[in-house]
Amino acid sequence: MSTFRPFTCNDFFKFNKINLDLLMETYIMLHYIRQLARWPEYCQVAEAPNGEIMGYIMGKAVGEGENWHGHVSALAVSPDYRRLGLATTFMYFLEDVSEEKRCYFVDLFVRVSNEVAIGMYTKLGYIVYRTVLKYYADEDAYDMRKACSRDVRRKSMIPVKHPFQAKTK
Repeated sequence: MSTFRPFTCNDFFKFNKINLDLLMETYIMLHYIRQLARWPEYCQVAEAPNGEIMGYIMGKAVGEGENWHGHVSALAVSPDYRRLGLATTFMYFLEDVSEEKRCYFVDLFVRVSNEVAIGMYTKLGYIVYRTVLKYYADEDAYDMRKACSRDVRRKSMIPVKHPFQAKTK
C-alpha cells in the first residue's frame, strides 16, 4: 500500500535513487527547492510503507491568456515500483491541480526515444504538439499536450507542423 502526499523538504534527502535513472533529466538542488517553494500544490510523492520514496511529480502553472497552462517539470518512478500505475496517478493529480487553477492545457517534454513514456502519455490523451530540436543536450524532445476543460475548442492541441530549435539553457 502506497501513500500519496505532498512533497516536503525532507523528501530531498530520499529521492536520489530515483533521479539516477538514465531517462530522468536531473537538475541542481536549487531548481527543485525553488519548484517546491513556488508551486507546492503541484508537487507530490508516493511513499512506500517503509518510508522509501516510490516516485514523485513536480509541476507548475505558467503562461498568460490562452497559454495559461500546467506544466510537468519532473515525473519519476523508482525502477523498483514501475508498472504499478504510479505515473498515471501522478498525471491525474497534476491535471486536477491544473483544472483548479483554470489552466487551458497541461504540457510536458519527453525524450523522443522514451517510447514507454510517450505511450503512457498518449493513452492519457496527450498528443505530440511539436518537436523541439536539441531540447536535451543529446536529443530532441516532444512537447506533448492535453487540453483542460477550459479549452472548450481544444485549440491548445492543434499540432505545430514544424520543429522548433530549443533555446540554449
